[in-house]
Amino acid sequence: MMPDLDQHGHAETKEWTPDVKAPVVMLDRVSKQYGRINALNGVSLGISGGVTGILGMNGAGKSTLFKLLMGKLRASSGAVRLFGTDPWRNSAPYSRVGFVPEHEKLHDWMTAFDFVVTFARLYGLTRDEAKVEATRVLDFVDLKDVMHKKIGQYSKGMRQRVKIAHALVNDPDLIILDEPLQGCDPLARTTIMNVIKELGRMGRTVLVSSHILHEIERITEQIVILHRGRVVALGNSHAIREMLDQHPHKILLECNKPKDVAKSIMDIDEVTGLHFVSDGKLLIETRHLGVVHQQLPDIIVQNGHQVTGIDNPDDDLQSILRYLTGGF
Repeated sequence: MMPDLDQHGHAETKEWTPDVKAPVVMLDRVSKQYGRINALNGVSLGISGGVTGILGMNGAGKSTLFKLLMGKLRASSGAVRLFGTDPWRNSAPYSRVGFVPEHEKLHDWMTAFDFVVTFARLYGLTRDEAKVEATRVLDFVDLKDVMHKKIGQYSKGMRQRVKIAHALVNDPDLIILDEPLQGCDPLARTTIMNVIKELGRMGRTVLVSSHILHEIERITEQIVILHRGRVVALGNSHAIREMLDQHPHKILLECNKPKDVAKSIMDIDEVTGLHFVSDGKLLIETRHLGVVHQQLPDIIVQNGHQVTGIDNPDDDLQSILRYLTGGF
């Protein structure tokens, strides 16, 4: 017998007990096609507890993945489970989920407090309970002092924190954040990162997407890298970086005498190439990035070199994807 469906095509919520042994999020060979385009292709994941970064360039499938988890899209094939339950047959798991989409219009004429109270009421809280919970979550995201100001007066970072607060008002076990740092200034990014890390320390399962590698690495070591709808890397960021050491890397030094610096480091076994790219800049090629970085400080100090900058020009997501996929 087919289940009764609500107005959105989902099964109506029934009495439900989560499977405590199942992963909070589970995808089994999930694919999603739009005509001939594969937005996701055979993705399998099991995630429970802590913060997991979902990394990928634009079009990698991050937002599609989140929309599948939130029931906004239905998978073309494969199984999606939240707390061990198929949310398309029973929407009860969504009572334990908080979601912050990438693009969402806020009601600028409302205060942050009234906005979050409204969502708390939609979850069935009484007016007094909603006020208590709204104050709690707005304090958690460091907006309590300004929660009675209109949202239209808020900066981008503050608006993002309002969105996070409204996603926490039902005290969810799973929080899904789609590009929460996009467009925020450095101070706002740091504040939001601290909120995300604290949620992870509290034992919540947090999925946060980004296309910027170092941002995710400041939040968590557990990452999933998507590329063209496929999972190309999964696990601890340190382990993935160790795997990448099989590929050549570059180190760019800014110094006053690059030729002298080159003479000092040319005998390092792990250095495979040296190039003078412009005045005052030396490009080092190596297959063992960590080893060279360990030796560079001593060499610079011992030889009295003046080095004003050290950078890794290929230490970004796009370069890592190139290594993982053999070019794209």
